[in-house]
Amino acid sequence: MEADSVSIWPRMEPFLLGALQVAPTSKLSLHYLRKMAVYVQTREGCFPDLSWSMWRHIACGKLQLPEDLAWLYFETFDLLLGHTPEERLERAECLSQCSSKSELDQQRSKLSVDTLQFLLFLYIQQLNRVSLRTSLIGEEWPSHRARSPSPSERETKASSQNKNWDDQAHLSFVQNHLADILELLVEPGQLSQSGQAKRDSQISLEAVRSLGLLLEGSVGHGKGIQPIHKLLIKGPLQTPSGYSMLSRSFPLHKLLSCLQQNLTLNPFGMTACLRSGKKLAWAQQVEGAMKRAKIARNTHMAPSGSKMVLMSQVIKQTLAKTSDKLTGANIKIHRCSDAFIYLLSPLRSVSVDKCRDSTVVLGPVQTSVHIHSCQNVRVVCVAGRVLIGASSRCTVHALTPTCPLLLPGNSDLTLAPFHIFYPSLEDHMASVGLAVVPNTWDQPLVLGTEGLASPPLSSPSSSDSTCYRLLPPSEFHTLAVPFQMEGDTCEIPGGLPPAYQAALREKQKRIHNWQKTVMEARLNKEQKQQFQELVELKFHEWLLETGHRQELDSLIPTMANSQKNSDGAATDSSRAKDAKPVQTTAAY
Repeated sequence: MEADSVSIWPRMEPFLLGALQVAPTSKLSLHYLRKMAVYVQTREGCFPDLSWSMWRHIACGKLQLPEDLAWLYFETFDLLLGHTPEERLERAECLSQCSSKSELDQQRSKLSVDTLQFLLFLYIQQLNRVSLRTSLIGEEWPSHRARSPSPSERETKASSQNKNWDDQAHLSFVQNHLADILELLVEPGQLSQSGQAKRDSQISLEAVRSLGLLLEGSVGHGKGIQPIHKLLIKGPLQTPSGYSMLSRSFPLHKLLSCLQQNLTLNPFGMTACLRSGKKLAWAQQVEGAMKRAKIARNTHMAPSGSKMVLMSQVIKQTLAKTSDKLTGANIKIHRCSDAFIYLLSPLRSVSVDKCRDSTVVLGPVQTSVHIHSCQNVRVVCVAGRVLIGASSRCTVHALTPTCPLLLPGNSDLTLAPFHIFYPSLEDHMASVGLAVVPNTWDQPLVLGTEGLASPPLSSPSSSDSTCYRLLPPSEFHTLAVPFQMEGDTCEIPGGLPPAYQAALREKQKRIHNWQKTVMEARLNKEQKQQFQELVELKFHEWLLETGHRQELDSLIPTMANSQKNSDGAATDSSRAKDAKPVQTTAAY
């Protein structure tokens, strides 16, 4: 019956937030992960939970991965897990007290993850695997034994395609690799001498629970979402999946067939959001490029972890918003230019994709901010992690407890300290479990095509190694958030690094000296007027040269947009919860 139809789909977050947007090391191929699966299930202390210490032993000792890369994968997986904000803040406090590498290792050794889920997480790094055929015609080789691509091929692929948001790519990946995924869950005793699963192999219920990292589903239209193991052990799928209550296991071949027949596109993914998500009109509709702006969201009906807001083609416009509709959502900012975007709510993740000549100011981002294929973009954020790939002339002001990750294809990046505040910022940070320490904004990891490389800034050994600089204190300025809001935060959380604070004081001193010089000049009334006109002229010339004139003009509401409300869906952004921005461009 139609009412009993079952839909199973790939979960969005493991692919969106977990798969690094770079071709994976060959040491994470199926061949090595099969060996790891056998190893962890036959060694004491590795199963069902895998500690950081044991993973480091496997990664560094068996797979020959650098320790920093091993930690990167472990830390990325941990960011996906459902830790409470209180747990995250408690861990941040412990890490902030570490004064040596041994103390840091001691804290890391307290961490552990689900072993089988971590194996699956490592396997989906293949999402961004690149082959020569892929770079030429967009298809995968029919065999997993494709030759390793050259660094230039990998970099070309990284800069031209973003699969992490593509739910069609997620579905295709699971369909094409489901047999391999299930094989990693088979117990070692049921494998052949070559290490492959036999046709009559069984997969335990506990192993299928781990598959819930990647798959979920529902019975019937509009019914509640269930973990994959619950869908398989009762109801319409119990018989097709071959589940045995006696052995509490599934025959591998039946489970594979059952999942393949019921796999479908994620009903809360980007495709569904663009097709049937709630369209968000602008309160201000004007002629020219601004009319192309599109915003859609599924936050009114999607479950936690699948909420998204898509913003595209915001051009020569200022968008400001703080709202419960943004809280906990995954945000994609796509193809925006000459824009100023302020999203001042606690967010789940943010992707800034193919934007140029824009400024993006974000509320605290629980997981990651990913900047991809951007030019001349400034991003200001507090985030669990910052990733930048295939971008040029971008500046990132960050407060982050993890090392910024620089993916291949970058040039002329500038990393700088977080330099803003707004009244509810600290409350928002606490709600997503982000603290002011540790803060490693100035300690990036450069992930090249052949792995991690973190040489000194002055090292000339690699083009990727010199793709960034730290902002010189002499070039540092703070940024004001030009909106009225409720809250208690009245300064930059955690303050500024000493060198930048000293540079600000020096600038303030020069302003004071200038004002003193003007006062001591004892100009008459006519001279004061001439002097003021000259200063204002030079100031307006500077505004035009730097593009700041557009930013200031976009903050001034017009008579037209104060009287206009497009489609009845747009509301003046000054009505947004907890905020009174000057501009009226966004409506939710």
